[in-house]
Amino acid sequence: MTQDDTIQPLAGEQPVHYAERLGTLYAQSMESQVKKDRGQFFTPREIANYMGQMVEAIQQDEIRILDPGCGLGILSVALVEQIAGWKSKPEIIHLELFETDCGVLTMTHLVMAYLKQWISAMGIELRYVIRDSDFVLAYSGIFQSNNLFRIEAYDTYDIVISNPPYFKIGKNDPRAVIADEIVYGQPNIYAIFMALAAKLLRQEGQFLFIVPRGFAAGQYFRRFRQFLLNLIGLRRIHLFDSRTASFKKDKVLQELLIMYGKRNHGRKGIVVSTSNGLLDLEHSEKAIHPYKNIVDLSHPERIIFLPTDTTAIETLSIFRKWNGSLEKYGIQISTGPVVSFRSRELLFTDWQNHTVHLVPLFQLINTAKMSFHWPVWKKEKPQYINQDGNGKKLLLPNKNYVFLRRFSAKGDASRLVASPYFAMEKEEWIGVENHLNYIYRPGGELNRAEVLGIAALLNSELFDRYFRTFNGNINVSATELRNMPLPPMADITELGKILDKKGWVDNLTEINRIINQKYTLKTELQYEQD
Repeated sequence: MTQDDTIQPLAGEQPVHYAERLGTLYAQSMESQVKKDRGQFFTPREIANYMGQMVEAIQQDEIRILDPGCGLGILSVALVEQIAGWKSKPEIIHLELFETDCGVLTMTHLVMAYLKQWISAMGIELRYVIRDSDFVLAYSGIFQSNNLFRIEAYDTYDIVISNPPYFKIGKNDPRAVIADEIVYGQPNIYAIFMALAAKLLRQEGQFLFIVPRGFAAGQYFRRFRQFLLNLIGLRRIHLFDSRTASFKKDKVLQELLIMYGKRNHGRKGIVVSTSNGLLDLEHSEKAIHPYKNIVDLSHPERIIFLPTDTTAIETLSIFRKWNGSLEKYGIQISTGPVVSFRSRELLFTDWQNHTVHLVPLFQLINTAKMSFHWPVWKKEKPQYINQDGNGKKLLLPNKNYVFLRRFSAKGDASRLVASPYFAMEKEEWIGVENHLNYIYRPGGELNRAEVLGIAALLNSELFDRYFRTFNGNINVSATELRNMPLPPMADITELGKILDKKGWVDNLTEINRIINQKYTLKTELQYEQD
């Protein structure tokens, strides 16, 4: 893109408006798939300003700021504009930015040059450097044994502010190797950005990121959460109710949050605020929660709970009173062993009239809330699997289970979809596809009341609300369900017996009425307007 009049600052234009305008021009010149592949989503001005306002004033003559993965640098611009309004202004701002997209760097230099000119009129000198290198790799050399997390802090920056890239990298990627102590499987690059940035902060340095909220729970981010929460004392979290209303120019499918904290800061109250998207951002509600209600530092999973309203807070209070779990009740949850694309030669759509030894195969299409249907005829959804040869090792004993979908569709009203399954007659084995989890009793069998009770709880509004407080994506992890608190087993079987006796097995209205009536808690919580 040439430097014509369209990319020059307008007379009297605020730097943050200039950065957003150039970002819009650049985004229009790129294909959406390219942005997705790079994990690149430019931050809207409204969010940049909102984040800049979160930073606390620092009474120092010089301030050092880091912006890894800066894009057009709009977050740094918004922050510097906020600093210009502090009562006690610094004399010098040192700003270090990282960006690997050569196409955007020309505009980043224009934005920073204009910001430097703008801020100098207020008596503040801006010294900036834009590095066209990978942030993680650029700092890897300063760590012992090329390992990110075996050294003390480098005490480098007062503030880090970032909207990092979001994409997965392979386990052999150099960045994953550097961060091998905190990553698992195919890590998402944003977690490594956050971890390294936290390590580079000074004591009481301020940490401010906007990222997908998927790291809040699940085994893939467990070691990352342990590392980050040992370094950063959370102070504030902002949640967006809508997946689509936060990044208006881009199709961001993840649910996002803004996280603010301080390096080695005391762990007291955490302010949680919520908005639907951009339009109501400045009028979001906020509530102060005890630290332990958002992050349980004593729990090995270090799940970060993210309640968006009073109902969610009441739900957390109910679950914290329970000390049961599947494991404590001798029940396990596993993922179906049949991977369709690896087992195509074993799968059949039609019954083979005894020419091949087939058994039922269950998939997502066979499951619904409190109901199970087989067979269901749908193109490319086989309903049988060959039990001979390699097929035998993929089969499960035909006994009572609760099937739970491992994925929810983006528009689903509920994240949890559980189906009670009772052993079919005349079948010794069944196949379960790996898009389903199955709940079972090892070495025994769930009885009818247990199956119905567990399925009813998982399908209830109460459990859906709890699950949403920490799960921000479409995945339903067996690990998360394995550790989910449960009421006493006697309550679960009693619920199953009631539903069975009254014929309410698939009546979700009655299921929710019974559960809400039994587990009701009112929590007094004061909300304030931002």
